[in-house]
Amino acid sequence: MDSTATRVLIADDQDLVRAGFRLILDAQDGIEVVGEAADGARCVELARELRPDVCLVDVRMPKLNGLEVTRLLAGPGVAHPLHVVVITSFDQDDYVNTALRSGACGFLLKDATPALLIEAVRAAARGDALVSPAVTVRLLRQLEDQRTPSASSLAGRPGSQLSARELEVVRLVAVGRTNQEICDTLFLSLSTVKTHLGKIHTKLGLRNRVEIAAWAWANGAVPANRGLT
Repeated sequence: MDSTATRVLIADDQDLVRAGFRLILDAQDGIEVVGEAADGARCVELARELRPDVCLVDVRMPKLNGLEVTRLLAGPGVAHPLHVVVITSFDQDDYVNTALRSGACGFLLKDATPALLIEAVRAAARGDALVSPAVTVRLLRQLEDQRTPSASSLAGRPGSQLSARELEVVRLVAVGRTNQEICDTLFLSLSTVKTHLGKIHTKLGLRNRVEIAAWAWANGAVPANRGLT
């Protein structure tokens, strides 16, 4: 057992899904599946016992659904929250906002490619978030319908606390850029980008990149021609 490996707990009521995820993840260097749960109650129990680095949690499970599991493991008020990636299906997009409010740091479709599954686990383990592109587009289209008329309307809103550079970082996060891509775009060091993200979290009262993206789109911080083309 590699003590430095990212430890993953898989929760899904379908045996084949769990087996498939385990097969993919256990084959990767630096990732180890440490447990499986077939229902939400068992997931919470195992998560509190094993303290994995990442929990992959299906939305629809018996006893406790994935949204409730996420709230119990990562939600507001949890003393030592875990990194939870919620697994959704195309007909479950209405759960995304609830999962976000419950503390999820990523969203993955069940039919995601192995590469996307692996990257979602690695991103969650390092405190980042990864959202399946298909989920991102659908979520952001919903937020686009609710957004304020223009970015200029941010004056006097919570975002007015942000510096110009911080707002640039917010906009790049909102269109799915990774930290390294933000570095390359803005010609900043990785440590500087992380510092900006920390300040953004504090100023806006947000916990992760997904919440930053949702805030940006809901508040008109992203120009209408960005990200949804």
